[in-house]
Amino acid sequence: MIAVALAAIGRLAEGPALWVAALLAGLALGLAALEILGADDAPPGVAELGVPVEALLLPAATGLASVVAIHVVPVGLLLVPALVAVGSLVASSIAIERRILARPSGPTAADRSALLGLVMLVAFLAFTGIAAAIPGALVEPLQSGAEAPVPGLALGGLALLATLDGLVAGVLGYRMAALQGPTFRGALGVALSYAAVIAIAAAALRAMALPRLLGPSLLTLVLYLWSAYRGVPRGARRDPRWIWEVILLAALGLLVILWNLVAQA
Repeated sequence: MIAVALAAIGRLAEGPALWVAALLAGLALGLAALEILGADDAPPGVAELGVPVEALLLPAATGLASVVAIHVVPVGLLLVPALVAVGSLVASSIAIERRILARPSGPTAADRSALLGLVMLVAFLAFTGIAAAIPGALVEPLQSGAEAPVPGLALGGLALLATLDGLVAGVLGYRMAALQGPTFRGALGVALSYAAVIAIAAAALRAMALPRLLGPSLLTLVLYLWSAYRGVPRGARRDPRWIWEVILLAALGLLVILWNLVAQA
């Protein structure tokens, strides 16, 4: 009910108020998940060890995604099934985290697959809602016969798009990394790589001016491919050391910035 109410209220927000509403919804859903997962009937071991922070990140990201994605739905009767879907999505995110916490020997392959699928769905909704809420970020296709070029996105809007998409990816990336059982420092490093890759990809895809939901869809695909890449042990990938990853990301970021500057010239 909290998620549905917050999404309904967030539908009325515009501009900076929307981002505040989305962040507050994420915080509220994270705290709600903490109460539910740490309740008296919590899975064995949770009462002694407490609820791990990573178990709260997916519900929090779901709350944020719900508030921004609901803006894609026009005001009217379609809001009713959309709000029902929001409630179901939040309930599913808490249910999968509860199931994982109940595994004394760690998550099963089915748990990992379910979590990954939910992460991708939440990411797609967040990427779509963020682009729709930033004027000019979600490209509308040209009408038949139109020859005018698609206008570029101002650097301020582009920076906001890349930053918010990167924030969502970083939160979800930390959740996926924590599933592998690394240290806090290791999971944080992986989360930062998720944020950097998605921020760069978001800017690059907007420069391509892909119409409507194609951009968020491909951005979700990039997130999935990066999660698959990070899920393979480093030795098996035979990759360079992490410094080369940083250099590559920095070079790609510079290329994307130059690309967008040229597109707006």
